[in-house]
Amino acid sequence: MSARVHFPPVIFGTTALGNIYEEIPYATKLAIMKECVQNAPGGLLMFDSAGKYGAGLALEVLGQCLDELGVAPENVIISNKLAWYRVPLTGPESTFEPGVWHNLKHDAVQKISYQGILECYEQGNELLGKYSTQTASVHDPDEYLAAAVDEADDKKRFQDILDAYKALQELKAAGKISSVGVGAKNWRSIERIAQQVDLDWVMIANSITVHSHPKPLLEFMAQLHSKGVAIINSAVFNGGFLVGRDFYNYKKVDPETEDGKAKYAWRAKFFELCAKHNVTPAEACFNFGFRIPGVNSVALSTSHPEKVKPNIAMATCEVPAALWDDMKANGLLEADYLINNL
Repeated sequence: MSARVHFPPVIFGTTALGNIYEEIPYATKLAIMKECVQNAPGGLLMFDSAGKYGAGLALEVLGQCLDELGVAPENVIISNKLAWYRVPLTGPESTFEPGVWHNLKHDAVQKISYQGILECYEQGNELLGKYSTQTASVHDPDEYLAAAVDEADDKKRFQDILDAYKALQELKAAGKISSVGVGAKNWRSIERIAQQVDLDWVMIANSITVHSHPKPLLEFMAQLHSKGVAIINSAVFNGGFLVGRDFYNYKKVDPETEDGKAKYAWRAKFFELCAKHNVTPAEACFNFGFRIPGVNSVALSTSHPEKVKPNIAMATCEVPAALWDDMKANGLLEADYLINNL
């Protein structure tokens, strides 16, 4: 079944615009945005942002850069993940994620409720200036649920999320946004929400990669696909490990443990087979993520302007089928893995 919404194959993330991990000069942010605008696949331009990114700084800079680059509002899709609301900074640094965002002039507080999501939506559009949110979701509902202290608290928090989605559905019915989605690192929370909420799209992060693709998740994705729900695959490198970093889903891998040894051995053989077939590990990761039925887009983010164009090329390149056959023969991929021609 065709997806209810049509998104470009590459969606640009905006964490760098919010000063994630380091303060980035505005000139660099503008250069990143210019590369995105000039190299968007098929000329389809879409950005994924959130009030959490730099306490609204990413949204603010996104609007400023688009305006400076002369991008007409009707020529860009902005997806805003709602849950965090900008407030005055009262201390030396922000309190919502200390150490992650740098040199911020504001703080942020979480607002997951019917009214709270409406307030986040309105503020997000104010920060975007002449631009506005076309599609929206509740940001990191899995983390909100994980903070529950007991079953009663979990039930209350889940109701908060459902109330937030009621607000989003009303915005859609009023024509203020065109679609409603959800994004999370824990796909089980997406499954839980999808049972109660009529979603147009989902963003799955860190969960569906060439190294890790559990069958229950694949079955859930097949269900979404059959209902016309678009799927965005995000973080296809397992937090960078599959392309050479030492962190798997943002946790450092210990090569002395059995699990760590297995991960490093898998990666070494993966790199060897990629080289044999003249494919970079990143290209293989992106291509695998795209070949699963229902996956419409991948999300990419960078703080380096010169990496935008190569990243797009990696995300949209073709990989020889012989690589997947070789991976199966070497035990890196299940022999019976038959998803979409693999």
